[in-house]
Amino acid sequence: MSVTLDETEAAALAHPIAPFLRMDRMPHIWCPTCGIGTVMKCYAQALGDSGINLDKAAIVSGIGCTGRVAGYMNLDAFHTTHGRAIPFATGLKLGRPELLVTVFSGDGDLSGIGGNHLIHAARRNMDLLVILVNNFIYGMTGGQNAPTTPLTARSSTMPYGNFEPPFNLPHLAESCGASYVARWTCLHTRRLTKSFTEAIGRKGFRFIEVIAPCSTLYARLNRLGTGFDLMRFYHDSAEIRHGGDTRDVGIAFQDKIICGKFVDEERPAFLELMYNHYSKVLGDKYVPMPAEGGWLHE
Repeated sequence: MSVTLDETEAAALAHPIAPFLRMDRMPHIWCPTCGIGTVMKCYAQALGDSGINLDKAAIVSGIGCTGRVAGYMNLDAFHTTHGRAIPFATGLKLGRPELLVTVFSGDGDLSGIGGNHLIHAARRNMDLLVILVNNFIYGMTGGQNAPTTPLTARSSTMPYGNFEPPFNLPHLAESCGASYVARWTCLHTRRLTKSFTEAIGRKGFRFIEVIAPCSTLYARLNRLGTGFDLMRFYHDSAEIRHGGDTRDVGIAFQDKIICGKFVDEERPAFLELMYNHYSKVLGDKYVPMPAEGGWLHE
């Protein structure tokens, strides 16, 4: 039986996460076996599980393979310049405090050129959910060495192996002040979705690192096999250690990957600190910004 275009479109719209995606932009342009689409699916499912009003949610990304997520989500979305997703999201949160603001970008964008913004947003405990997809390499621009490339791993700019110590991102986020820190792989879809849902309901700087395969560049340059081989490696090498010391969760080349929720603390976020401080110092002279920002919405 032939299937008409209308039936195909209806089937697409019937998919559980279709309401959260811009279906007119499907299929996506990520490489086969790339893990970013899986992470996006988990985030979309978490939005549904949380019951949040999508009109009160916004997503911000920078440049890179993961930065394409903002264009596929059916939310108010902002595709910003390289490394500037967090400051853009900070301005959005300050201007519209009632919004759930999610930063969704890659390891190069957020911890490379955007690293300074990452540490200061964590220091301020800015009320942002930051999802960092780590594939250990600059995937969009040619496979260059990244701040997360493990020691001895090959990249296009280090063909004889990386000698630069990489970031331990959960430890970096915690040491700078993040109130929620977790790491999963894109194989752990249920746990990742649960972590996203949990973080959506929290306040402060929530940081979730997701390890995902780049089969086109990272795996090929390091002869790691097929996409199935990469997922099997996650299955065999992931060790869940909730509450683990983030100093001990650094990732070595083709070694175990420590996953879990490492930090979950309730602390005042930036806006609460600001309101409390100015109310104390200025008294009745201080008028806090309304929940929906500093201007009237019709």
